[in-house]
Amino acid sequence: MVLRSRAKLQKSYTPVTYESDGDSDSDSNSSDSDQDDTCCEKCGSGNFPSKLLLCDKCDKGYHMFCLRPILVSVPKGSWFCPSCSRIKKPKSFPLVQTKIIEFFRIQRTKESIKNQSEDTLKKRRRSSSIGRLKKKRKLLAYNPTEDPQRRLEQMASLATALKASRTKFSNELTYRPAMAPRSANCAALERGGMQVLSKEDTETLNLCKRMMQRGECPPLMVVFDSNEGFTVQADRFIRDLTIITEYVGDVDYLMKHEYDDGDSMMTLLSAADPSNSLVICPDKRSNIARFISGINNHSQ
Repeated sequence: MVLRSRAKLQKSYTPVTYESDGDSDSDSNSSDSDQDDTCCEKCGSGNFPSKLLLCDKCDKGYHMFCLRPILVSVPKGSWFCPSCSRIKKPKSFPLVQTKIIEFFRIQRTKESIKNQSEDTLKKRRRSSSIGRLKKKRKLLAYNPTEDPQRRLEQMASLATALKASRTKFSNELTYRPAMAPRSANCAALERGGMQVLSKEDTETLNLCKRMMQRGECPPLMVVFDSNEGFTVQADRFIRDLTIITEYVGDVDYLMKHEYDDGDSMMTLLSAADPSNSLVICPDKRSNIARFISGINNHSQ
């Protein structure tokens, strides 16, 4: 196994119960000493051996929590340290309007243009009433960037991240064959009851969905860093309780993914019966939500 931790290496040895000669003992002691001397290249400590990974190329050690992005579990298969992996900046998505419209399946019909003007009026009414309703906090719709060129750049940055991570764009939960069916996503199964959005908050959420369908994306840029992977930066000030996007992806049962390496999964349904609990898996289909945490989303 190429990816390994010191703890796993130690467990792989079978206790010796028979007598051996002096040379064999010397070799064994030398091997144990080599393991004990392994330290993290980042912090210089040999503590937390169960969290210490060994590169399969240079054999140097790294704590999973010292890496950037952080690793939350021991990866399956081969693992290479930052020096050996040589992560390259992904190829940028073409800054061409027609390609971006096709990639995000943007709808620009006469009806959508009519809805755009109606949505603008609704947003103005809501913003004017916020000052009078300070006690009752409400969800806010994001304000898309007005500059068309900058908006293209924002969407191109997301398309770059999605293509580099081999992820198809989606703004909806998806139900795939051999995974959890749509009927499994039942609010009545939620342990302790499901929180229900108010009518106004539901309208705000639907407003954000319509804006995304028209290509009016949130004022966000997805940027790449060789150490951090893909992360999201705000292009302007965003108020508290502003809806950015929904967390989407393939829906499946939690019990089928308990030992998966992916840390981008999000709980969708926490049921009293664990066999009914659901998670959202964004590794195949997703949107900008996958990159907001900035953890474990490298392009390789």
